[in-house]
Amino acid sequence: MKRGDIVCGVVERLDFPNKGIVRIDEEHRFTVKNVLPGQKVALRIKKLRKGNGEGNLIEVLEKAPNEIAPKCPHFGICGGCAYQNLSYEEQLKLKENQVKRLLDTVLEDGSFDWQGIKGSPVNTDYRNKMEFTFGDEYLNGPLSLGMHKRGSFYDVVKVENCRICDKDYDVILKETLNFFESRQISYYHRMKHLGYLRHLLVRKAAYTGEILVALITTTQLDFDLSEYRDMLLKLDLSGKIVGILHTKNDSLADIVQSDETNILYGRDYITEKLLGMQFNISEFSFFQTNTKGAELLYETARDFIGELGNREKTVFDLYSGTGTIAQMMAPVAKKVIGVEIVEEAVEAAKANAKLNGLANCEFIAGDVLKVLDEIEEKPDFIILDPPRDGIHPKALRKIIDYGVDKMIYISCKPTSLVRDLEMLTGCGYEVKKAVAVDQFPGTGHVETVVLLTRQNT
Repeated sequence: MKRGDIVCGVVERLDFPNKGIVRIDEEHRFTVKNVLPGQKVALRIKKLRKGNGEGNLIEVLEKAPNEIAPKCPHFGICGGCAYQNLSYEEQLKLKENQVKRLLDTVLEDGSFDWQGIKGSPVNTDYRNKMEFTFGDEYLNGPLSLGMHKRGSFYDVVKVENCRICDKDYDVILKETLNFFESRQISYYHRMKHLGYLRHLLVRKAAYTGEILVALITTTQLDFDLSEYRDMLLKLDLSGKIVGILHTKNDSLADIVQSDETNILYGRDYITEKLLGMQFNISEFSFFQTNTKGAELLYETARDFIGELGNREKTVFDLYSGTGTIAQMMAPVAKKVIGVEIVEEAVEAAKANAKLNGLANCEFIAGDVLKVLDEIEEKPDFIILDPPRDGIHPKALRKIIDYGVDKMIYISCKPTSLVRDLEMLTGCGYEVKKAVAVDQFPGTGHVETVVLLTRQNT
C-alpha cells in the first residue's frame, strides 16, 4: 500500500470528532472523516506510516445497519451536520460512547459515576443563531447565500429547509438572497479581497420569538439599505423582527466581526428567557445556541453543584461569557465573580445581572491567566466553562492552587476536557460524576459536565 492507492474496509468505530477508524486488514487501519460505524467504504490513502494512516472517503459501498435516509436535503453537501443519517436515539448512543471512551483514557473505568448522556429537549429547529455566508455555489456561478460546502472554503450551498433552524430563518435567507441577486450586488471574494456582501447573521429567541438580523458587508460599496430593511419588515414570520443591523467589516479574515455597526431598525439585541431569568443578547454575545438544551445543561450543572450552604460562599465563574452560570449561582452565593476575555460579553453580563436584580455579581474583562493574579478574593467554589480549546496550562495551574474542595467543568470539546482532566487528577483532584449533554443534535458536537473534588476532603 502507498499514498494514492484506493482500498476498502469496514468502519469499526467513530471517535470524536467525526473520525472513523477503518480496518483494511490485520496490519492496516485508517482514519477517515464523514463515515459511520458499520459502513463499508472505499478510501484513497492520504498518509501511511507503520500500518496506521489517514484516508479520504471515495464512496460508501454498503450502508451501516442502523443508517437511515437523512431528512435534510442538503446532508452530505452542507458541512453543518454529521449525523442526520442516524436516528436521534442512535446519535445519542454514538456520542455517549465517544465521550466515555475519551474519559476512560485518563480515568480508571468505574472510578467515577458515569451518568451517560442526556438528549436535547428538541432535536430539530433548535438553533437560536445562524451565520450564513455570501458566495457562489460553484466557480463563477450565481450569487448564493447559505453554508460552506463540506470540505470547501469557497463554495456556498443554499440551505433552504435546514433541519436545525426554524422556518423564519428560511424566509429571511431566501428573501435576502433574492433582494441582492435582483440588484446584482457582488459578494466579497476572499481571494481577490473585492466585493460587498459577506455574511448574514440571524438570531431568534426560543421563548420570546424576537429576531435580530445583521447584514455584514465591506465598505467597498455605498449602498442604501433602506429598501432591504423595509423588505425584511414586511416578511410573514412566526417571530417578530426587533432589530436590523448593518455591520461593516473590512478584515481579510473570513469571520463575522465589526469595524462599525449601524442600527437600521429597532434595537441591537433580542431578549431571551432562560431558567426564569431574562437575557439581552446582542449580535456578538456568546449564548448557547440551543436555548432549551442550555436549560438542561445548566440544570445538570446546578444539580452537580448541590447546596452551597449558608450563602457565605464566593464562586468563581471562569470563562463566563454573558454570565449565564454566574447569575444562576448568584441567589445561593455570597458573591459570584465572572471572568471573560470578550469585553462585549462582559458588558452584556453586567447589564443582564442588573436586568435580573442581582447585586452580588461582579464581571471582569480579561484573560483568566492574568486576571486571577489581580483578584483579591479567594473562591470557595469554581465553575469552568472554557472555549473549545480548553484551559491554558498555566491558568489551570493557578486554578488548582486555590485548593477549592469542589469544581464543575463544563466542556464543549471532550478532547480538550480529557487533556485538562489529566492535569487536574495529577494534582490532587478526582472526578466524582460525569455526564454528556447533547446540545447539538445532528452534528458531531457534544457538551460534558464533570464534578471534581479535592482528594482527602
